[in-house]
Amino acid sequence: MAATSFAVGTAGLVTPSAQKMTLASSYLDIRNNGWTQQYLPELYEAEVEKYGDRSISGFIQMLGAEMPMASDQVIWSEQGRLHLAYNGQINPVTGVVDTITGIDSGSTEAHAVRKGATLVAVVNSIVFKAFVKVGAENSTSQLTIKPYGAENVDDLSGIATTDNQVIKFFVYGSEFKKGTASMTESIEPNFLSLTNKPMIIKDHFEINGSDAGQIGWIEVSGEAGQNGYLWYLKSQGDTNKRFEDYLEMSVVEAEKSDSTADSDIPDGSEGLLSAIGNRGIVGTGFFDDSSDPVLASFDTLLTNLDEQGAIEENMLFLDRGANLGIDDMLGAVNANFSGGTSFGVFNNSQDMALNLGFSGFRRGSYDFYKTDWKYLNNKSTRGLVGGLEGVLVPAGTSSVYDQNLGQNVKRPFLHVRYRASEADDRKLKTWITGSVGGAATIGDDKMEVHYLSERCLVVQAANNFVRFDS
Repeated sequence: MAATSFAVGTAGLVTPSAQKMTLASSYLDIRNNGWTQQYLPELYEAEVEKYGDRSISGFIQMLGAEMPMASDQVIWSEQGRLHLAYNGQINPVTGVVDTITGIDSGSTEAHAVRKGATLVAVVNSIVFKAFVKVGAENSTSQLTIKPYGAENVDDLSGIATTDNQVIKFFVYGSEFKKGTASMTESIEPNFLSLTNKPMIIKDHFEINGSDAGQIGWIEVSGEAGQNGYLWYLKSQGDTNKRFEDYLEMSVVEAEKSDSTADSDIPDGSEGLLSAIGNRGIVGTGFFDDSSDPVLASFDTLLTNLDEQGAIEENMLFLDRGANLGIDDMLGAVNANFSGGTSFGVFNNSQDMALNLGFSGFRRGSYDFYKTDWKYLNNKSTRGLVGGLEGVLVPAGTSSVYDQNLGQNVKRPFLHVRYRASEADDRKLKTWITGSVGGAATIGDDKMEVHYLSERCLVVQAANNFVRFDS
């Protein structure tokens, strides 16, 4: 029997072949609106996400809290160091110290070293103890010191009489002769007032009425036992997810505007990377210098953390290369590196940490929890431009003075403040306009979904944060 090909009649009927044979005459051309395209499409119910889960959100939610605010800015105060330490220039002959600068600011500031204070000082690598003969609290005037071990500073072995030598010193106590008066001056706490303004973030989705009719349905169930179907537009769902990512990326990347001439430029806001750059620790080439192993660099980092207050629990959000660099470091030291960590920030649950993608290790007196940060690896976000290998964020809370409450309160080191009041909650607003989807606000045959959030990031004690630049 001669083989006959599939034939599509004018009425859409199909005449099958009597035999299954691979012949040119029985070949169906799917490229040119053949029968398979018209009558038998194989339609997958879900799109293939060839870039995986494209969302990068979750960083802020993992780290801190979100709290409302009602004003145009958030103001907080951070306490300075408890102990007094300064840099300066000393005349070794007279013992006069001037050009006094703060050890953190590096700028001239009023010192709080009083007469009668005792110091530990270093000049030309020579460490010695000294008594403050002349001094005054909250003053920019000179100090006069006398060493305990010699008549004058230049009499100490290794210190020349050359004027204006660099001196570093800190106060370790005081000493007075019998029968003398009490210390007459007091030291006021040093506060640094900081502020940040919220930024308004918007997005928009639009679809015409005809396309909006081609909707899908998803079955949902709630915690209270309710269930049912909700109509769903795939493109709107993508817009939702993208906007959630924008909320997170905005508080990470935000910058304050320096433009005063162009009124169209918003004020901006201080994001995480900017805050660390302004007030925190910035390391360059931390993970990629072959001449300086990661272990040595990491121990240098511990020294920097010691200088800032030694917050014991810290979280590392790293790109792939940096994460693997730490893995190599830990593997060389101890293959079972997670065993020495308490996982306190995860309620002492190693399983919880692992489920969130964190692994923990201890170095010195510090606990670290590290994870890949998708934002740094993705080619359509930070992975495109590079320049950043990760950040270190201290875990826990700090005590700050809240101007609105008028008292010290505990706040996470990193948290988001969003604009909200009884009149309007602007944490995340969505609303529909148009004539489609239940809205009847305009005569246009379309549906518009509007997105808005007004928020800013608060980075407290930024001196304990680290940014790893490549």
